[in-house]
Amino acid sequence: MSGFEPKILAFLCNWCSYSGADLAGVSRLKMPPNVRPIRVMCSGRVDPAFVLKAFASGADGVLIGGCHPGDCHYAEGNYKALRRALFLQRMLELQGVDPRRLRIEWISASEADRYAGVVADMTEIVRALGPLNLDRWEKVRIRKR
Repeated sequence: MSGFEPKILAFLCNWCSYSGADLAGVSRLKMPPNVRPIRVMCSGRVDPAFVLKAFASGADGVLIGGCHPGDCHYAEGNYKALRRALFLQRMLELQGVDPRRLRIEWISASEADRYAGVVADMTEIVRALGPLNLDRWEKVRIRKR
C-alpha cells in the first residue's frame, strides 16, 4: 500500500463546520489535502444514501461535520445526524467495512485548529486501514431516488 492516499469526502454544516474549514484554509493551517468538502445547510440534511453513494463512488472515508449539540441553527439537526451516523456505522460494520471510515464531529466556525486536527487524524486512520475494497459489493446497486 505504499503511495496510497485516501480519498475522504466531508459533508460540512454551512453554519459551523464549513466555516471552520474555511477559517483553517485562510489561516493556512497545515492539513493533508485528502478531504473534499461538500457544504450542506445542516448536518441533519445528510441522507444516509449520500454516505453510501460516496463509498460506492470511491471514497475511502466520509466525515460529517456539524454544529456542537445545542448550537444547531435548525434546533435538532445535529442530533438527527448523530443517530444516522451511528446507524450507518453499525450497518457498515455488518457489511465488513471498518466503522472508523465514517466519522461525525462537532466543529464550530471558530475551531479552525480542531478542523485541521480532525482532518489529519482521520486521514491517518483511513491511510492505515488502506483502500476500501468494494469488489464484493459490485453487484449491489444504490437505487437513485
